[in-house]
Amino acid sequence: MAPTHNHIAMIGLGVMGKSLTLNLLDNQFNVAGFDVNSQHLDQTAREAKQLNKGSFTYCDSLAAIIASLSSPRIIALSLPAGNIVDQVITQLLDVGLEPQDIVIDTGNSLWTDTIEREKQYQGKLEFFTTAVSGGEQGARYGAALMASGSQQAWKHIQPMWNAIAAKVDNQGLPVPPQHSGEPCATYTGPTGSGHFVKMVHNGIEYADMQLICEVYHYLRDILKLTSDEIGDIFAQWNQGVLNSYLIEITADILKQKDFASDHALVEMILDKAGQKGTGTWTAINSLEFGCPTPTIAQSVYARSLSSLKSQRTLGAKFLPAETLSSQKLDLTSTINQLHDALYCAKLCAYAQGFDLMRTLSAHKDWTLNFVNIAKGWRAGCIIRATFLQDIANAFTNNPSLENLLFDEHFATELSNRQLNWRHVVANTSLSGIPMPGISSALSYFDSMRCETLPANLLQAQRDYFGSHTYSRIDQPESEKYHVEWSQSPRVEVKR
Repeated sequence: MAPTHNHIAMIGLGVMGKSLTLNLLDNQFNVAGFDVNSQHLDQTAREAKQLNKGSFTYCDSLAAIIASLSSPRIIALSLPAGNIVDQVITQLLDVGLEPQDIVIDTGNSLWTDTIEREKQYQGKLEFFTTAVSGGEQGARYGAALMASGSQQAWKHIQPMWNAIAAKVDNQGLPVPPQHSGEPCATYTGPTGSGHFVKMVHNGIEYADMQLICEVYHYLRDILKLTSDEIGDIFAQWNQGVLNSYLIEITADILKQKDFASDHALVEMILDKAGQKGTGTWTAINSLEFGCPTPTIAQSVYARSLSSLKSQRTLGAKFLPAETLSSQKLDLTSTINQLHDALYCAKLCAYAQGFDLMRTLSAHKDWTLNFVNIAKGWRAGCIIRATFLQDIANAFTNNPSLENLLFDEHFATELSNRQLNWRHVVANTSLSGIPMPGISSALSYFDSMRCETLPANLLQAQRDYFGSHTYSRIDQPESEKYHVEWSQSPRVEVKR
């Protein structure tokens, strides 16, 4: 029988499961591992042996996993989202899993599925979740972890998660692996909240990537800069307020030469973007709960449009554009305008994401801690950025802040940069270059600062064709009115 000195078991030793296992071993935790793919299990065992840290127990069955742990057992699942999670849990119950044992779903499950699982397994086991951001490198050397479930389970898990999470120093900057610092392991609250926060993280990630790509498009096609030159611009931007993982890797990508030609590698990559669905989930949830996230939604649509390569090829032939020449643009001032437009649009994307979390937090009575969430994203995850410390400060100064745009610091930043933002949106429209993310963010900003929108006319239209009623500005909003539009003379009646 396998020894029972293990702290945790990992089921699923693919890219993420293996990396999390090695990370745990690095931090002197003993891990039992199992995978139906014996090659994954063998590879993990070999790499674990080379570490000479912690202790790895090779388990060839789920029964061996159960036997390798003492009560309460802690078992992490690194499995694809979907039915496989339930299949493995059912098998664990069949071989001896007990009600006090903790099962952690570390996959990218939909948060509503997580809530249903918690109900399904109540009394049979302690179901817990941890969303992991940062990809393979994050899982291996320090990820951003978003944990949710019972506080009792969290007490057992927290020491391990704090150890393997990415760390930041007292300035909020990432520190190298194995260094001390504040861990980016966030306990978000009840089951489902962690996966929801990760979903919103990914929605913001979609938007952030799209905004960067739009700036690249402008620099490439309007300013006619080379990939090397654009890479230098992003590298310079990474030294200031735009400092982030995505800006850093963009600079690196743009300076990479192709392996089979004299071109930059990025110029040889087909312009069809893939997606795994989390951005779509975010957009759908925003629609369902009436919380606008137009920049996130536009980033999803942009990926879908990119997949229509054959249609776009036809469109390039049959849909010529009438544009104004961009030859008079000053290079330095235009680059500065793009910098500010990217900053402002990025802020709007984050504002939309946090507003969606605020809306769902109120709806589900989760009381999400936005300070901790922002701090938890400062290292280890794809959207890690120094910008997030400012967001944490905003919610520290005002925990009931309704929208990030209303924070004094960010309002001042927008005031100082918005004219450059407007110049970019105007110029890109006149030049015929699509910029759905940055322009939708500007529309969001202008809508949020517009006290009177034209929805009064829309309500009148709805009342005209559907008798949907409207409220009056000179009466309480709860009182509804309707016009008998078909009568002559027309009469307003209170409903």
